[in-house]
Amino acid sequence: MKLTLSAVLISTALSASVFTPSTSADEAILAGGCFWCMESDFEKLDGVTDVVSGFTGGSAPNPTYNGNHKGHFEAVKITYDGGMLSYNDILDHFWVNIDPFDDRGQFCDKGPSYLSAIFVANDKERAIAEKTKGDEIGHQDFYKKSPVRYKFYRWNCGRDQRLEEIWGEKALGKNKS
Repeated sequence: MKLTLSAVLISTALSASVFTPSTSADEAILAGGCFWCMESDFEKLDGVTDVVSGFTGGSAPNPTYNGNHKGHFEAVKITYDGGMLSYNDILDHFWVNIDPFDDRGQFCDKGPSYLSAIFVANDKERAIAEKTKGDEIGHQDFYKKSPVRYKFYRWNCGRDQRLEEIWGEKALGKNKS
């Protein structure tokens, strides 16, 4: 079975719209679909001091929610206490709050604005981001390495339900006779 990994972009090309490339060691800019959901997910993390929703990555000037934000990602700028959290900790939290297998967006939000992306400020952040991507998204034996994420993915896409609807008790080895 071929798994498709979503378009997780690791980029330094930030627009001057809402977020600028002035990211410091205690800030991270991440896109993970709906910025309201990402804001909520990161505000719950101990050590995060501020999360701001906005747009980045595109060329449309002055993007707004109800206006033109074509080419931009919905993103969050996360400010965190470097004494409590590392950039790696922030990225670890990011990975478990996205669906890396959805190349059309995130969950019920589809389209380019909802793709996942890590916007890095420097080469050090790029190296960390690339390492966490490799660590977190291993295709071989994914169902064994990340059983909760795998089961959620499988249940959420309706695979087992559809197979049982088609094949009944024979589905998924339920009836091995």
